[in-house]
Amino acid sequence: MPTPRFLTLDDVAEILNVSWSQAYALVRRKELIAIQIGGRGQWRVEVDELERFIQQKYAEARAGTVPAEETADSETSGT
Repeated sequence: MPTPRFLTLDDVAEILNVSWSQAYALVRRKELIAIQIGGRGQWRVEVDELERFIQQKYAEARAGTVPAEETADSETSGT
């Protein structure tokens, strides 16, 4: 059987070892690009997009960059 082109948010959550709601939040914030398919608007993430997202996160980790919302949180909390 060929490798599927698209993953469900359940698949993405399992691969990233996060909850479904965390995977959905990545899509809502447009950190992870997804499309809606069908009348019920089910989200699908292309395998290549998930790989791009993972590689981007590794690049950020290597560069020591912190996403903007984490920086803002630490500034407001005084840490």
